[in-house]
Amino acid sequence: MPGIVLIGAQWGDEGKGKATDLIGTKVDYVARFNGGNNAGHSVVVGDESYALHLLPSGIINPHLTPVIGNGVVVDPEVLFQEIDGLEARGIDCSHLLVSEAAHIIAPYHRTLDKVTERFLGKHKIGTTGRGIGPAYADKINRVGIRVHDLFNEQHLHDKVEASLHQKNQMLVKLYNRRPIDVDQTTEELLKLGERLKPYVANTGLILNKALDEGKTVLFEGAQATMLDVDHGTYPFVTSSNPTAGGACTGTGVGPTKITRVIGVSKAYVTRVGEGPFPTELFDESGEWLRTQGHEFGVTTGRPRRCGWFDAVVNRYASQVNGLTDIVLTKLDVLTGLEEIPICVAYDVDGERYDDMPTDQAAFAAAKPIYETMPGWSEDISNCHSFDELPATCQAYVKRLEELSNCRISAIGTGPQRDHIISVHSLID
Repeated sequence: MPGIVLIGAQWGDEGKGKATDLIGTKVDYVARFNGGNNAGHSVVVGDESYALHLLPSGIINPHLTPVIGNGVVVDPEVLFQEIDGLEARGIDCSHLLVSEAAHIIAPYHRTLDKVTERFLGKHKIGTTGRGIGPAYADKINRVGIRVHDLFNEQHLHDKVEASLHQKNQMLVKLYNRRPIDVDQTTEELLKLGERLKPYVANTGLILNKALDEGKTVLFEGAQATMLDVDHGTYPFVTSSNPTAGGACTGTGVGPTKITRVIGVSKAYVTRVGEGPFPTELFDESGEWLRTQGHEFGVTTGRPRRCGWFDAVVNRYASQVNGLTDIVLTKLDVLTGLEEIPICVAYDVDGERYDDMPTDQAAFAAAKPIYETMPGWSEDISNCHSFDELPATCQAYVKRLEELSNCRISAIGTGPQRDHIISVHSLID
C-alpha cells in the first residue's frame, strides 16, 4: 500500500515536475491534489520540454494513470488547451481522470480575480489573475460549482444564479463593471461539461481501491509549503493546502495510506509574487542565479525572486510535512561560485531565531544569518554517483542535509531527465 506524497519544500518552482516524472516511472497513478492552473511544471524528456500547468506531471508517461483530485480547482478551458497542445505533440491524454467533486473555475472567477487585485493597489497579494482564489472562496462559501454540476442544466443554472447574486452587486456597485449574465454563463459551462464528461470519475474510490490492491500512488502537490494557506507566509500564500496533509483532503485518501513524504528543494531559493523573503538578493548575485537557473515562471513568465538556500525554511518544511526524503534540485546552477552562503538562522531585532517565527511580522523583519562554504568549478552534470561530485560540492550537500533535519535522497545535476543522482531509493 505505497502512497507517496511529493511536495515543494520552499516557495514553489523547485523542480517538482522533474521529480514527479522520475518517480512516476515506478508508480501506477499520479494524483494532483491542490491548486489550479496557477501552477507550472517543466518536464524534460530527451530533447523535448513540456510545460504543464493543470495536468499532473505523470501525463507524459503512458504507463500510469494521471488524476486530478477533488482538491484541485479546474478551469475547463485551460485544461482543454493543455490537452490539445500535448496531443498535437503525440502525447495521449485519454487516460486522464478528473474528480467529479473538483470545483470549477468559471469565467466570472477570472474577472473577479483581476478587478479585485487591481482594486487592492499597493496591498495586492500578487495573484496570477486566473481565478483560483475566487473559486476556492466560493468553495468555502458553499456557492461553488463542482464538476458533476455541469451535467444537469437546471441544477447548474440555479447554482450559477446563486453564485452571481452577490458578485454582480459587487461588480456593478463597487467596481463599476457590467453584471455577468446567468443564462450565458450557464450555457458556456454546459458546453464545457460535454467535453469534460469522458474524463470524469469517482477518483477517491479509484485511488483507494488501487492502494488496497497494492498499487503505488504518487500524490503531487502544486505550489509549495511556504505558500500553504494555513502554514505559509500568510497572507502572501495560495488558496489551498500544498503541504502533505492536503494530499488526503485533496484526493479522499486517508493518512494511514501515506507511507512516504518527499520534499523538493532547490540548492538555492526562489519565489514569485509579493511577500517576505529573508534571503532575497537584490545585487548581481541574485541576477546571476536568475540567469544561470533560467528563473522565469512556467505559467506566468514572471522573473522569479532569487536568494541563497534558507535552512530555516527547510527545517520548517520537514516539520510541517513530516518529510522522509528531500530531492535537491538545480545543484548545477551553483557551479562556478567561489563561495556559497547558507542561511542557518534569522536575526529579528537582535534576537536569533533558529526556527520559523510564528509571528508574521517577525518573519517579515527577519535578516538572514549566514555561514559560507567553498564552491566548485567542475561540471557536475555527468556525475552519476555522490562520490563523483567534487569534494566541496559533497560537503555543501551534506551541510544542507544536516541543517534540514532530513536526508537528501536524490540530487539534480542538470536539466535533462537523466541528470540526477540517486543517493537513497525513493520507493522501497
